[in-house]
Order: sequence, then C-alpha cells, then structure tokens
Amino acid sequence: MAKEAERKFLVSRSDWRQFAEPGIAIVQFYIASTNERSVRVRIRKGAEATLTVKFGGDKRIRDEFEYPIPPHEAREMMQFAIGSVIEKTRHLVRHRGHVYEVDVFAGVLAGLVVAELETEAEVPDEMLPAWLGREVTGQAEYYNASLARHGLPELAR
Repeated sequence: MAKEAERKFLVSRSDWRQFAEPGIAIVQFYIASTNERSVRVRIRKGAEATLTVKFGGDKRIRDEFEYPIPPHEAREMMQFAIGSVIEKTRHLVRHRGHVYEVDVFAGVLAGLVVAELETEAEVPDEMLPAWLGREVTGQAEYYNASLARHGLPELAR
C-alpha cells in the first residue's frame, strides 16, 4: 500500500509550459466513487492501463492501491463509468527539486488546468512556482472523481 500525499493548485499562468516535459494523453474514469473512496481506471498513451483504489476522501494523505490491467479490459470497463470520462494531457514540470504534474483538461472540462505536487516534505509557499494559482488541496470539488461526477466547480468556470 502506498500513501499519497499531495497538494493541488489551480494554474493561473501559462509560463509553466516553457519548463514542461512532453505531455502524456490520459483518459480516466471512475467505476465507483464516494466521498471516502474511489475506484479509477486510467489509460495512458492509449496503451497502458491501471486500476486504482483510493481511500481517504479529500484528506491530504490518502491510501492508494494501483494495479496494471490489460488496456482492452480498461476500454471495456469504460461502459460502466460513473459521470463523465475525463480527458487530459499531463505534463511534468520540475521546479526547485520538485516535480509538479500539470493536467490540462479537455472535453467537458476544457479550460481547467490543475497542478499537483506529491511530496512527503512540506514545501513552503515561497518555494512554490509563480505560475501556481489558488491552492485547492482538500477541496473535494477539484478532485478528479468529483469532476467526473459533477463537472467544473462553479469557481473554476
């Protein structure tokens, strides 16, 4: 079992792009989701798939179990998706020794850009990149399972 400790931010500027690694296309969906747990299927680059179970809701530290699954089975499971299927491109951006995952959403969530920082150590605000906007860590409406079920949060529109 892995512990996932993350901070989540809206991205307010586009200058992160100059530091970004090439993006990876991701399609993901949820086959079970409550406030305290979720079961997600993710397909990367159309060729790699994982099944992920998360426990802990909107807490900053959650328990996460992830398993590879055959991509054709992942595509078959898509018919059982709860809410919308999420389409996004993930870019890795390095800043001051940390790696930020910047997700640029498409489809029904087009226009939303969110950055996640997964780290065990606390990163002081003054060490964060200037292109980050408002922190939304712990705000359940910005977690992917909620985005799939409810769409864009009112404040992000």
